[in-house]
Amino acid sequence: MALTRFLFPTCLVVLSLLLIDVSADYGYAPKPPQVEQPKPPHVQKPEAPQVEKPKLDQSYGELLPHNLFGIQGLVLCNSGLKAFPIQGAVARITCVGEDENGYETAPFSMLAGATDAKGYFFATLSPSKLEDNYNKKWKLTECKAFLDSSPLESCKVPTDANHGISGAPLASYRTLNAKNMKLFSVGPFFYTSEPKPAPNGY
Repeated sequence: MALTRFLFPTCLVVLSLLLIDVSADYGYAPKPPQVEQPKPPHVQKPEAPQVEKPKLDQSYGELLPHNLFGIQGLVLCNSGLKAFPIQGAVARITCVGEDENGYETAPFSMLAGATDAKGYFFATLSPSKLEDNYNKKWKLTECKAFLDSSPLESCKVPTDANHGISGAPLASYRTLNAKNMKLFSVGPFFYTSEPKPAPNGY
């Protein structure tokens, strides 16, 4: 009986070791087939064509061959949900130039003619006339258009929409060959009937 008591637990231990040994996988059992995930097709991103950016002429007088510059734009009243043209509004053109020695001039201004019934204004600037008036050769380096005045009492508060207060730079133009002119467009500029409070409350 003592032997049976000793043999029974020993057999159980040996039997469980055999079961563990049989159930262990040594890499010889067949593995489930591995399905290779399809790779997305390689799509080559199209490259943007290398295009040289156009350089805007910033020296209006010397580098531009035309003798005359035109500045055009619109002046409107923004009243609630509607905007309508202001007849008789005036825009101001301010330029800075350099003399023949490279010294910057003080800004000088000219007023455009009063707007028509459609709110349209047009001004011309001639570097050659500037040279005649001041007996110096000028090179215009920067010009901007601003709102100047509105004849309407009900709509005379200027806004900075399209840089009407801070100054719209004369940057892009189209050439009018028949008039030997470079025509710059700005705006539209807007007046309103009510001043808007500043964001800081002043």
